[in-house]
Amino acid sequence: MKKVPIAVEEFKKIIEENYYYIDKTKFIEDVLNDGAEVKLFCRPRRFGKTLNMSTLKYFFDIENKDENRKLFNGLYIENSPLIDEQGKYPVIFLSMKGISSAKFEDALDKIKDKISNLYINYSFLMETLNEFEIDKFRDIAKGNSNTAQLESSLLFLSKLLYKYYNQKVVVLIDEYDSPIMSAYEKGYYSEMRDFLKAFYGDVLKTNEYLQMGVLTGIIRVAQAGIFSDLNNFISYTTLNDEYSQSFGLVEDEVKTMLDYYKIGYEMLEVKKWYDGYYTAARERIYNPRSIVCALFDNQLSNYWTSFGPYDEIFYYVRNDIKNIRNDLALMVIGERVNAKIGDFAAVSMELKTKNQIYSAMVIYGLLTYNNGQVFIPNKELMLKYDELLFRES
Repeated sequence: MKKVPIAVEEFKKIIEENYYYIDKTKFIEDVLNDGAEVKLFCRPRRFGKTLNMSTLKYFFDIENKDENRKLFNGLYIENSPLIDEQGKYPVIFLSMKGISSAKFEDALDKIKDKISNLYINYSFLMETLNEFEIDKFRDIAKGNSNTAQLESSLLFLSKLLYKYYNQKVVVLIDEYDSPIMSAYEKGYYSEMRDFLKAFYGDVLKTNEYLQMGVLTGIIRVAQAGIFSDLNNFISYTTLNDEYSQSFGLVEDEVKTMLDYYKIGYEMLEVKKWYDGYYTAARERIYNPRSIVCALFDNQLSNYWTSFGPYDEIFYYVRNDIKNIRNDLALMVIGERVNAKIGDFAAVSMELKTKNQIYSAMVIYGLLTYNNGQVFIPNKELMLKYDELLFRES
């Protein structure tokens, strides 16, 4: 029997170490058919973003392409004409997870450390560099880069990879918004926004060495922020029809998984606990982390954990900002509340109206939205709101 993939987010490990894998490789085909050069996918935490990015990495990467090809045997993408794109491009994969510090300078040091490790992985490139390029490469690899060098470090690396392979580069950035959300919480939002605007912008805007850029996160930072200068960019959230089945689990996927492990719970009960999220296409989506945890423990329970920006959203509940406690009390007993939801794109503490608060809660996966109404998606979150509303009252 295949192992339950709890907290396993690397595609290669899942396939090679006999974990259960729900085939999401149509995502690769959809990404390739998407005309946008740079794509941002915003989904709630624990909805499979990192695993999808890892899948893209192993599909596109020109390094170890023959070994990586075997990972896709028997999967959807193997029978797609676009399987020819496998192993074709050098890949820069960067996770911004964990960039959280009390001071901007300390956060910048953490980013330097991530970039240093990235460069060390590409040390073989130094064989082909000129003297100037070697000095710059070494400075960045040793963590001695100045701010200007750090801002252009991804662009510089894409240039070197293109020069080495004679092939344009795929850039994958996971949890791109982690530093900006922490920066807002700690009070250095403007400095971090300006840095990331240059850091991401240099590699993603008018980069002649770029084949494609894919980013994931929870929020799309406000239009006046990080991506305002990019004209080759499109973002997809739960409010878009596209990619509606690429993140999270649809009911058939959950049912197949439950049948495989012979879990003795009725589908109706599982639905009550973990279903209830809606896409713009009105498809119902399950929280994958909670499903996996329930399978691992063989128990339906509350696996919701909150931190960081989620706690900031709950600030509005605790303090009854815009009188939303009454609305949420209705939702806890199963009612729905009329709301106008938009792709609100700023960090959570900037919310000024009730519709903005509810929009952010939908983006974060704390509420769901269908037919002009917001509501609590499932029993798991009902318990969280019940605790907030009644134990603190």
